[in-house]
Amino acid sequence: MAKKSDKRPPVAVGHVSLDVKDVPGASAFMQLLGLRHVFENETQTFAVLELRGGTHLILRKSRKKIKQGEVAPVDLMVDDVEAMRDFCKEKKLKPSKITSGSVHSSFYVPGPDGWSIKITSSHTGGRPV
Repeated sequence: MAKKSDKRPPVAVGHVSLDVKDVPGASAFMQLLGLRHVFENETQTFAVLELRGGTHLILRKSRKKIKQGEVAPVDLMVDDVEAMRDFCKEKKLKPSKITSGSVHSSFYVPGPDGWSIKITSSHTGGRPV
């Protein structure tokens, strides 16, 4: 359990996975978005990238064909969604317009292997995570 002085929740997501055909290409794309490289095997069939809080995104080589524009089973959360959209525009990643829901504002960028990557605003309310 977390120390009493630690205000973070005592549980975190350890790993999430995304199946892709091109692991090195997907890894480079995710690193461009700000994920930290941790590991990639020599056969280029498996990679690990780190997000804030220590969650790892596992990229696994897959033969499964992704339907162009299919929304990835994981979204990325950022503190400043407008700044991130501007960054994506600068990098020519073709971000969609920002839409606002009841909790988040978000946009999408075309990602690796046809995945559509949702980038969403933070909902932590300034609490430590």
